[in-house]
Amino acid sequence: MNIENYPKLTVIMRGYSYEQAMLIIKLLSRYEGKVGVEVTTNNPDHLKVIADGNKQYGDSVNIGVGTVTTANQAQEAIAAGAKFMLGPQAFSEDIYRLAQQNNVITVPGAMTPTEIQTEVNKGADIVKVFPAITVGPAFFKQISGPMPGLRLMAVGGVDIKNSQSFMSAGAEYLGIGSSFFNKQDLENMDEQALDNSIQEFLLAVSK
Repeated sequence: MNIENYPKLTVIMRGYSYEQAMLIIKLLSRYEGKVGVEVTTNNPDHLKVIADGNKQYGDSVNIGVGTVTTANQAQEAIAAGAKFMLGPQAFSEDIYRLAQQNNVITVPGAMTPTEIQTEVNKGADIVKVFPAITVGPAFFKQISGPMPGLRLMAVGGVDIKNSQSFMSAGAEYLGIGSSFFNKQDLENMDEQALDNSIQEFLLAVSK
């Protein structure tokens, strides 16, 4: 996957059923790659979701893997078709090597300036500042002065109310988890309501 094609918004699917995950992927496929899908490794069927999602909708939505902590998880997800991978912490050299060999975007987690620069030096395409709500939007503005040009993603506590604040402060990408969709809409598999949430988020970050 080319970094220029990486979406500004990524839906983090943690705790979704297979049916819910496939419905969200179907809905997002209508938006020409504007929103990516991160399927976390602590979903028991995450590899099936990644493989089936790519088989059915891979031409119109970017599907990746999240909560990657080991090279084995990375390898399995790549084999299933993951186009990018995110982790809550630094990535090992083995994970970077697998990603580079397979043209997979890497988004390791970090918080401090030193941690961020360390991952950039190791080859990170984007660095995930996590949990972003702990440092707040101002952190992204402050770090851009001495460390310009970083590709940073805000993840953790990001919602529709503060999303624009993070982007205006310098977060180039956002990862949104449970706040992206209404829990009841997911449980009811309400396609129209879920689609409305996607449109609302896209509108919020485009202001």
